[in-house]
Amino acid sequence: MKRFASAKPLPILLLLIFLAAASRLLPHWPNFGPVGAMALFGSALMARRWMAFVVPFAALYLSDLALNNLVYSQYYEGFFWGFNGWVYAGFGLTVLLGFGLLRERSFSWLRLGGVTLGATALFFLLTNFGAWLGSPLYPQTGGGLLAAYAAGLPFLLNSAAGNLVFAGLLFGGARYLAPRTQAVKVRERV
Repeated sequence: MKRFASAKPLPILLLLIFLAAASRLLPHWPNFGPVGAMALFGSALMARRWMAFVVPFAALYLSDLALNNLVYSQYYEGFFWGFNGWVYAGFGLTVLLGFGLLRERSFSWLRLGGVTLGATALFFLLTNFGAWLGSPLYPQTGGGLLAAYAAGLPFLLNSAAGNLVFAGLLFGGARYLAPRTQAVKVRERV
């Protein structure tokens, strides 16, 4: 697949960040969102690796500010929920997984689906481990850990569906639009 190298990456970055952040503010199924897919998309196709981290982290940060301080302000005393570190780490691992499994490889819808589901599972395992570790709701036992994972299963299914849908839209859109526009230069990987 081709990597995007824009002479002006800032407008593209800002648009992606805005769209991802805005999507988290709109009504949606729990955990059905584009951030995981954007992390994979950025890691596979952004010419500059740092951009793959900026898009999901900036979108999370901006939307977390709005969600935690406006929408759910009655539930949070500070700007951020203490659990956010696990979520950010999960998306960071998603970017790294994309670097390892999608970057510098020929494109395949099957590979994209597998990596997307693998990243979703990794995110689920990490964030639910964090929920077990940091929440008084779960006893610090093996049974408590299993309870944390069981409680997260509905969110896992929504995350998988959202990541697959948005990865399909992002990668499919890129494959469709890249040869048809002059706004984005496309270069072959060497």
